[in-house]
Amino acid sequence: MTHVEIEITADLVRDLLREQHPDLADLPIRLGAKGWANQLWRLGDDLAVRLPWVTGDADVSLLDEHRWVPGLAARLPLPVPVPQRLGAPSARFPRPWLVTTWVPGTPADLAPVTRAADAGSALAAFLTALHRPAPADAPVGRDRGGPLAERAPQFAYGLADATARGLIDDPAAVRAVRAVWDDAVAAPPWAGPPLWIHADLHPANVLTDDGTVRGVVDFGDLCAGDPAYDLSAVWLLLPDDVAFFAAYRPTPDAATLRRARGWAMARVLSGLLIGDNGVHGRPGGKPTWAPPAYAALARLTRS
Repeated sequence: MTHVEIEITADLVRDLLREQHPDLADLPIRLGAKGWANQLWRLGDDLAVRLPWVTGDADVSLLDEHRWVPGLAARLPLPVPVPQRLGAPSARFPRPWLVTTWVPGTPADLAPVTRAADAGSALAAFLTALHRPAPADAPVGRDRGGPLAERAPQFAYGLADATARGLIDDPAAVRAVRAVWDDAVAAPPWAGPPLWIHADLHPANVLTDDGTVRGVVDFGDLCAGDPAYDLSAVWLLLPDDVAFFAAYRPTPDAATLRRARGWAMARVLSGLLIGDNGVHGRPGGKPTWAPPAYAALARLTRS
């Protein structure tokens, strides 16, 4: 996946709005965030414009958001960005784009959770509401929410890369990482119906305020699959998991918890590599991703 050559600017966003949604074109526009697949531009106080800026399947993911998120949002207890308008491809910008609601808060990689009980209860309520059987035509997770063993080559690559870079340099820690992964791969697979999962609940996509969880953003990987993938976020986000697992329903069985820990460890490696200087050809790094990854590594290897 590579970034497109089109430069996305406030002027471009305003021109797109004038062409297709002129009633919004005079609202103030300013850059909100640049993610891996999309840029987010604030539109006034309550809206945002979400535009894909990588080649690949970002367009399909954005259209899936437009189709599915409004119906799901109605039952979710935390604010999420709800699509309001769909922008059509045009000569000026040959890709679809969205106008969504804006969700206030600070990403958890910049403002980590400090009120573990409140945050655990809030996240548990969110995932309990989201993790319902998905319809047959729901998007299917590509490399998330499916059998954990299919991720084995990426895990092996990530662990080798992390050790080569010195990001995990203690042999005992490397053995502990492998032990969590091997146990997860050996766990029985998900036997229930495919459930709706967010599939990208890392700290940059969870918003906090006053030490607790206040919102969830970026539904670009929304799909049907094994809820263990989303449950892996517990180790990435929360100082402890007591309040979460006391509130999440249904109570996960032992196999689901084992798979969730394996997914969490895979995501630790991604966080370390991206926090260092990027991975898999993506430009640059995100240094704020490393601290939550190291914190999750400590939780996973001591429990």
